[in-house]
Amino acid sequence: MTVKREHTLYRQAAEAIIKHQPCVALTGAGVSAESGIPTFRKGGGLWDKYDPSIYASIDHFMKDPTKYWSLRYDLIKNYGNVKPNAAHSTLAQLEERGYLSGLITQNTDGLHTKAGSKNVVEIHGTFRISHCMQCDKQYVAPNIPDGMPPRCECGGVLKPDTVLFGEQLPFEAIQEAYMLSASCRCFLLIGTSAVVYPAASLPGIAQDHGAYLVEINIEGTYTKADISITAKAGDALGRIMEELEAILAQEGNG
Repeated sequence: MTVKREHTLYRQAAEAIIKHQPCVALTGAGVSAESGIPTFRKGGGLWDKYDPSIYASIDHFMKDPTKYWSLRYDLIKNYGNVKPNAAHSTLAQLEERGYLSGLITQNTDGLHTKAGSKNVVEIHGTFRISHCMQCDKQYVAPNIPDGMPPRCECGGVLKPDTVLFGEQLPFEAIQEAYMLSASCRCFLLIGTSAVVYPAASLPGIAQDHGAYLVEINIEGTYTKADISITAKAGDALGRIMEELEAILAQEGNG
């Protein structure tokens, strides 16, 4: 690890994480996709196959919750088999080692928490937890009742804590996301094209307050990034971690 390595984009990203503290990450569907969870808006995503106004709106859920549950029941019921991937694990390691002060995610799968990340801000909620709409009893995936839709023992329909179309985003989570973005000095934009608001505003908020921005995305669409790494999140973060460890070893801090 003490051998001098080529000064690549991965090295530059690692240097930015070390130098520009605190560091915050924003993750999107590209991270979850590496765990086998379908994306929503990319080519072949769920909304190309299913009308979100029917399958993912609060108005339609209140009329017929079976539409939403037909898309999510198997995933939630088998949540124990859904594993965090290398991207989730590396981000948890960065936090544990003090290089990541907060993680904002648009994903609702709870895999960052499952991987060990502590300071996770889920701005779209999570389907890892469901509540009974009648008595408010909480159910944690995969421990939900059988049935379509699944019902509480009191008879009420369960609704996952994910934000459906037509619902307000969680106020405290959004405020926390704004605060983290405005106060960071390095912003990691990972697995998201950052086109859906309010998440789309967060990279700009970070840069407006002087943050260095590193994008990791297989498409590389954020043109204002200081560094844009076109690669899968798991692969890129793994290589960045290797470079970070090499830098620390060279400085005698490994």
